[in-house]
Amino acid sequence: MVIDLLTSHSSVRRYKDEPISRETVEELVRAGQHAASSHFVQACSVIYVTDPDKRGQLAELSKNRRQFYTAGAVLVFCMDYNRLSHAAKLHGREIDFSVMENVLVGAIDTALFAQNVAIAAESKGYGICYIGGVRNEIEEIAEVLELPRGVVPLFGMSIGVPNEANGVRPRLPLEAVLHENKYDTTKYDEYLRSYDETMREYYASRDTNQKDTTWSQQMADFLENPQRTHIKAFLEKQGFLCK
Repeated sequence: MVIDLLTSHSSVRRYKDEPISRETVEELVRAGQHAASSHFVQACSVIYVTDPDKRGQLAELSKNRRQFYTAGAVLVFCMDYNRLSHAAKLHGREIDFSVMENVLVGAIDTALFAQNVAIAAESKGYGICYIGGVRNEIEEIAEVLELPRGVVPLFGMSIGVPNEANGVRPRLPLEAVLHENKYDTTKYDEYLRSYDETMREYYASRDTNQKDTTWSQQMADFLENPQRTHIKAFLEKQGFLCK
């Protein structure tokens, strides 16, 4: 069942040395195209990285060497308003994609597209991993991929035949995520403390990379300081002024 597939997801970072055919990649991307799209703008493009030199540059710049070098296929998902600008020019018009709403629309379109690709890949027995490290050196990666104005690389995705079997990490309790009729902050102390204990036990029981920590501690460590603050300047350079 689809729900079983969705709830069995875990990121795969080690792959067998087996390529994925172009036909399969095209089939997966075509499935991605059928994701929902705000106002049908379809503000996403995918860069299929087959050139070994480019793949190597992406591996180094994103600090994801193992995945980019070993995956059967590597994709980079981009928010894309360049194509929409060309569509407007067919009618002698220009669009203004600089406002924050368009950043949100493009990012959401791209994420929905990519999740369709991920589910399609997993349905065929492949493993996948999202690679946010593409944003580590976002301007340099944009140069490697020759991205024009209006196009922003949001994340990569490695796809391949799994060479590892990862357990599914426990998610937050449903009660901590699902609110009814209003947002309820009063339940967090109870459910977050319970979830922390669940995650502490999970981390301690793993076969590899065991550690003594909790989810809330990791989130505090991660979010205490701003991440990737250079992205705002790159967005502005690409025409997204976030007005």
